[in-house]
Amino acid sequence: MKKIFAAILIAVTTLTQFAFTPDQAKPDKSPAEKVAGQTLKKQIITEAAWAMQQQPVTVTASSSPRSAGGKHDFFSEADYFWPDPKNPDGPYINRDGMTNPDNFVEHRKAMIRFSKIIGALASAYKLTGDVKYVNQAVIHLKAWFLDPETLMNPSLWFAQAVKGQFTGRNYGIIDTIHLMEVAQGIIVMEKAMDAETTAGVKKWFADYTQWLMTSKPGIQERDVKNNHATCWAMQVASFAKLCQNNAVLDSIRVRYKTILLPRQMGTDGSFPLELERTKPYGYSIFNLDAMTMLCQILSSQQDNLWDFETADGKSIKKGINYLYPFVADKTKWTLKPDVMYWNNWPVAQPFLLFGANAYSENTWLTTWRKLDHNPQVEEVIRNLPIRHPLIWF
Repeated sequence: MKKIFAAILIAVTTLTQFAFTPDQAKPDKSPAEKVAGQTLKKQIITEAAWAMQQQPVTVTASSSPRSAGGKHDFFSEADYFWPDPKNPDGPYINRDGMTNPDNFVEHRKAMIRFSKIIGALASAYKLTGDVKYVNQAVIHLKAWFLDPETLMNPSLWFAQAVKGQFTGRNYGIIDTIHLMEVAQGIIVMEKAMDAETTAGVKKWFADYTQWLMTSKPGIQERDVKNNHATCWAMQVASFAKLCQNNAVLDSIRVRYKTILLPRQMGTDGSFPLELERTKPYGYSIFNLDAMTMLCQILSSQQDNLWDFETADGKSIKKGINYLYPFVADKTKWTLKPDVMYWNNWPVAQPFLLFGANAYSENTWLTTWRKLDHNPQVEEVIRNLPIRHPLIWF
């Protein structure tokens, strides 16, 4: 009996020594995921330590007298609209690609901060299995989605308004791409969250997804021809994944195959509509990142979008192959440079990492490792919704 007891004790001790955290419990991690974990581990722990000290800041913490919405409504002003020199008190006019620094963007900044906090906490939880990160995340999730005093309404009627012209526009829907890492962070942390918070947060995202798919601005944004439509689909896919809405996920897969990829990509792998903009380099990167994330979010064993190709040869791999040389060496770019922020791109773009993971392309992975993983320029962050890639594997 003593020998049996001793054997059991040794077995239990051995199992305890090798107890798996959530991240370690996956022996089948891909080389790209392993490299990402090694590359980002120090940054993740540092960011999570910062996030542990942060108090919630939601849309109710700031307001603009130019907003037509209420206390709980997200409000922003269109970046490229400025006062008219000929009519300073009249409607704003468009200057494509030129960001007006005086526009109201406090709600967007608060949402980006929220995304950073949840992304960092979820990443640290995935690495360590420490529930303290989940408990801190729940405080912020409740403030944004559940607390009647501080929550944000699950709609976007007043985003990217234009003074004297629009109280809100469908183009403002792109502002909530920064909720994607919140949704994905919840997926990572869900098993350690309390059921009431999880249910309430999922209801918020279900309501917002419904608004995106049925409201007039949502339908308008869905049907835009450029990166806005890609980002609409990327958001809907991300939020539907959290809510396990398979019907919506299927519909976005169909949209990617029949509308987004064939209508936006040229036969050479470029995005002609983005190349026509005043920031062709930055917008090409942005749209490729978004399409890549659609493949990452939506691909399954039954329907692998990484392998999908249109009849005329368009595919996400062709898109990455087209843009990669210009990201690896920007001096090869043959078009005009972007009118603003030309020197701030590229950074560690998601398409490099997830493309490398899908196709085992080590050169893409090596380039991703060398680029900036912690950009500080607001315009870059605004157009980089995936800043915590570890939670997306």
